[in-house]
Amino acid sequence: MLGQPEAGAGPASTTLRVEPDLECRPTSGFSTEKEIKSSRLSIRERLRHFTWAWYTLTMSTGGLALLIANQPYTFPGLRSIGMAVYFVNVVFFVLVCSLMVTRFVLHRCFLSSLKHEREGLFFPTFWLSIATIICGMHKYFGDGSGQRDSPLLVAERVLFWTYCACTFAVAVVQYSFVFSEHTYHLQSMMPSWILPAFPIMLSGTIASVIAAAQPTTYSLSIITAGLTFQGLGLSISIMMYAHYIGRLMQSGLPNREHRPGMFICVGPPAFTALALIGMANALPDDFRILVNGEIDAQVMQILAITSGAFLWALSLWFFCIAAIAVVRSPPTSFHLSWWAMVFPNTGFTIATITLGRAFNSPGILGVASAMSVAIVLMWSFVLVSHFRAVLTQSIMYPGRDEDVSE
Repeated sequence: MLGQPEAGAGPASTTLRVEPDLECRPTSGFSTEKEIKSSRLSIRERLRHFTWAWYTLTMSTGGLALLIANQPYTFPGLRSIGMAVYFVNVVFFVLVCSLMVTRFVLHRCFLSSLKHEREGLFFPTFWLSIATIICGMHKYFGDGSGQRDSPLLVAERVLFWTYCACTFAVAVVQYSFVFSEHTYHLQSMMPSWILPAFPIMLSGTIASVIAAAQPTTYSLSIITAGLTFQGLGLSISIMMYAHYIGRLMQSGLPNREHRPGMFICVGPPAFTALALIGMANALPDDFRILVNGEIDAQVMQILAITSGAFLWALSLWFFCIAAIAVVRSPPTSFHLSWWAMVFPNTGFTIATITLGRAFNSPGILGVASAMSVAIVLMWSFVLVSHFRAVLTQSIMYPGRDEDVSE
């Protein structure tokens, strides 16, 4: 993700002057942590800096709930734990939405937040959070219902098509605006440029989760749309990867504070791998591409598994590059980009589980279980760091959030 200025950045000062205008414009921060702690902002002024990037919290927590629901090895109570995480995520989502609305009402900056060259790139995390909520709803409340067209399945179809329409509009409108209104330098390219295409890509992930339970009449159209939009999102990501690799070759690794955002690149191929295999498994047994052809569901499953393994290896490579970069030079202060160490890696872990099941490999499933434990630990670490940063004014503070230009 796009990074944030290091803690303490900005001219030395012992007072804070808040602009009286109604725009969400950041003011200068203090030069030392002591000065920060000695100057407490009002909740109203801190909400001025409550940005779209806060939805990285809910998309990561929702991703964790999905990971728990997909575990290959379970124990009594695991599903209850997953359901508890899912409900906690819904509470987080409602709370974040409420605070965002409060910010827009108090400071009248809804449009300016979307147009901002940096904060606007995080608007898609709102839709990613919704994707995890839809998938979790089916995982925890839709499986095993025994009804092929229950009210819940009808609701899932409506949510799926609404999600596809909205996220496709986001991918088109946001990139069109960025191309015409902002200028970004390739030397500073970060994976957050992929974010506007990320939500439409998760249409395939949603389809892979809900299609198998739907009546055949609806499941094929859902799978078709999911495959189409998954391909769109991955194709845009691949084009962005070219710029990203070029930037790394020319300008080197990002600043240490920005490096957790490098894990975003793990997500697109990983989510595509699990989506392809999931959609192939959801095809009916009598599926035929050609009326008189020999290509059937089993062949499609083989193709999906082969493609999934190919894409999984790409995710592994991006994961290793990002992990080495962060370990070599860990960030010194919390930023919301730390959640990039959770959500994309959650997709990577679920993809590993999916491949382990496809290959019927206990070894791969064992590795995936170990990866799941690591994800839980990382989520706990980032969550504690997040709440601590709020209390210490390391975020939601002038000059320290995504509403400030670099």
